[in-house]
Amino acid sequence: MKKTSFIFTAFMMALLLGACGGKKQAPAADSAYDDWEEQVIQNRDSTVYGLCMDGSAMHSLQLLSDTGDTLMLDVMQAQENGKVYGGYSVGDRMAVLLNSDRSQAIMVLNLNALMGDWVMQNPFDGSSETGISIRDGGFAESINPNSLMYQTWRLVNGMLELSGVREGSNDFEETELYQIQLLTSDSLVFSNAEEIFEYSHPGKAEDYSDIELEDEGFNDMVF
Repeated sequence: MKKTSFIFTAFMMALLLGACGGKKQAPAADSAYDDWEEQVIQNRDSTVYGLCMDGSAMHSLQLLSDTGDTLMLDVMQAQENGKVYGGYSVGDRMAVLLNSDRSQAIMVLNLNALMGDWVMQNPFDGSSETGISIRDGGFAESINPNSLMYQTWRLVNGMLELSGVREGSNDFEETELYQIQLLTSDSLVFSNAEEIFEYSHPGKAEDYSDIELEDEGFNDMVF
């Protein structure tokens, strides 16, 4: 009888220890999920895409969003901060960052102006042009590449993300975020922490060496 009682007691203790062990691992799983969820939220793109409509004016943008909403946006703050890139006119495809109540545009970027071929003098020999072709659908391609073969692009919270494969890297993809500094009908300037990249359309090379990027104002507004 005592032997049976001892076996039963040991069995119950094993069950309890096993249950306790399972409970100790649950918080770790929850913590991993919380970390993943926080990273997703931080990396979530808040850009709103749509078409510029005929209700737009000098200081306002009427946007028909891709989700079917019609937004009348005040763009004065974006203009004052130099955050309207490429101007806008009726029918242009736009990318916009909004304030919390979706009444003001914090940043406005004309996707039609961004598309196309952009080149600069080859930094290695200065005798040829190199650059990037930004295409509809998120596709990108290098022009006379040196070592990086661009493949895709997208906007992430107002920044330009470029991805490509570097020669000799065994198809390892590189992705870099750039702050757009200037976009006009024939000029594109963006930068990261290390370098400023200054482009123009082929045959329209310009010298941007004296540009004071922090002082750039409203660019090429159509209205």
